[in-house]
Amino acid sequence: MLSEMFKQIGSGGYLEPPFHTDYGTNTTIGKNFYANYDAIFVDVGPITIGDNVMFGPRVGLYTAGHPLDAAIRNEQLEYGKAITIGDNVWFGGNVVVNPGVTIGSNVVIGSGSIVTHDIPDNVVAVGNPCRVLRELSQQDKDYWQAQKAAYEADR
Repeated sequence: MLSEMFKQIGSGGYLEPPFHTDYGTNTTIGKNFYANYDAIFVDVGPITIGDNVMFGPRVGLYTAGHPLDAAIRNEQLEYGKAITIGDNVWFGGNVVVNPGVTIGSNVVIGSGSIVTHDIPDNVVAVGNPCRVLRELSQQDKDYWQAQKAAYEADR
């Protein structure tokens, strides 16, 4: 069903219901994708999601926009700007990504963030508006490798 809904979805893709999209056919998803409950993809413009991407609950990707001028907006004009998400990205719950945003690879976006501008590779970004908190480092990698080893030793 997902391969019929989306322009493309790689192997291992899964979306927890409910899920909402405008078209689906403007969305390309890489392999090993997971979206928790209540994801919303407003894909008036293209959405491209890389490999190994995870979304917490209620993540919204909104490519649609409307004119700032009320008279033109009242004519029902709508436009779409692409959203691009790299590989190995994790969004916490309730993240919103606005039209025209590119998010790099190896990125963590904190819960509740509103992403209004591009986010580079290899960072943790949080807030409203979302901003880079810090770069991911070898120390992060070492810490999580040690946590994994300790977990496996306790099993």
